[in-house]
Amino acid sequence: MISFPILFVWGLYAFSMFFLIFWLLTFLDKETEKEKPKLDSFPKVTITIPVLNEEDTITKTLMSAIELDYPRDKLQIIVVNDGSRDRTRERIEKVVWNHPETDILLINHPKNRGKGESMNEALKISKSEFFTCLDADSFIEPKALKKMLPSFADPKVGAVLPLMKVYKPKTILEKMQWCEYILNLFMKGIMASKDCVHVIPGPFGVYRADVIKKLGGFAEKNITEDMEISLRLQKHHYKIIQLLSVNVYTVVPKTLKGIFRQRNRWYKGTMINMYNYKGLILNKKYGDFGMVQLPHVTVSGFLAVVSLLIVSYTMVIKPFVKWLYDMSYINFDLLFVFKRWLYSMLNNFSLLNINLTNLFFAVSALACSLTFLYFAYKFTREKILNHGIIAVPAYLLLYSFIASAIWVSVFFELIIGKVQKW
Repeated sequence: MISFPILFVWGLYAFSMFFLIFWLLTFLDKETEKEKPKLDSFPKVTITIPVLNEEDTITKTLMSAIELDYPRDKLQIIVVNDGSRDRTRERIEKVVWNHPETDILLINHPKNRGKGESMNEALKISKSEFFTCLDADSFIEPKALKKMLPSFADPKVGAVLPLMKVYKPKTILEKMQWCEYILNLFMKGIMASKDCVHVIPGPFGVYRADVIKKLGGFAEKNITEDMEISLRLQKHHYKIIQLLSVNVYTVVPKTLKGIFRQRNRWYKGTMINMYNYKGLILNKKYGDFGMVQLPHVTVSGFLAVVSLLIVSYTMVIKPFVKWLYDMSYINFDLLFVFKRWLYSMLNNFSLLNINLTNLFFAVSALACSLTFLYFAYKFTREKILNHGIIAVPAYLLLYSFIASAIWVSVFFELIIGKVQKW
């Protein structure tokens, strides 16, 4: 009788391969991103920068907005200092003082109110046709607006996204995230061709302002307001476009603790939003977004948790307990064990002992993954060895385990009802 772990592994393999091949075929079938026509007029744009204790990056972030290649009289920058307790306000005021030619409004909150409320405050002030949020640890390239705004020629487009990349990764953890961002944003570019984008990241997603106002603004109590507004746009059948030709660079966590805190919020917000928008899941009214993308997003966390538990039990805990039991009979004579293992390897190895079925599916999964990896780096204009030979292997070997462990913490905190702020 086939055990549950084996059934689960095969089911997970089939599930993963289905979506991987689905998106690969979608990519191969879709047209290459066409160059949009140049702007014949320059609509007014408001850039909002919500800030909380970002003294190290706010000057560079604000300067990247000021230095955009866009008419000064058509650009408004609203910086919302949301209760910072470091030198953030001082840094902002210095930049504002040195650039009187730029329309920069600084709003200071004595206490932290949250990103959603900060963005809504700026949205109410804004009289622009387009509204964008630039995270205070991110930096946009100069021609971004000129490249992004032509996509709004289609009146059903509610938001346009740039390609988010990691800013100057140095540590192994940062390089691992650099690889992750390249793959995820390339995937999102494919998803956009099927209207399947389910989250608009904070760094410089450009919105059609009147649409966001009509939909009620940004959710102020949601810990992932960027995903919530994305789902709301999809619910009302607005398109979200992911461009691969415009770069925005963002600073990522440098430690495991930082990654854990960030992803814990992201994953928890995903589950909360999937529950809040459960009416879209498996709803034919929303096409591939409802029938393919949302079911995939919804079950991924559960599969990650079960996978980690099964792998931990079958490959770590159970073998270790058996090893301790067996070793107790030989008084933990490690030298004897090593000699037996070496003898077995040298004298009993045979190609006939290899499970060819498992080998075939492992190789096919690896081939599909490497193919996807190749296209991801090619179409995001990156080179796999840009940041050394360790980045991609670190991502392939470690990322899934780290993500699964975070998912375990998320479900535990949801079960005990732990409250989390943005």
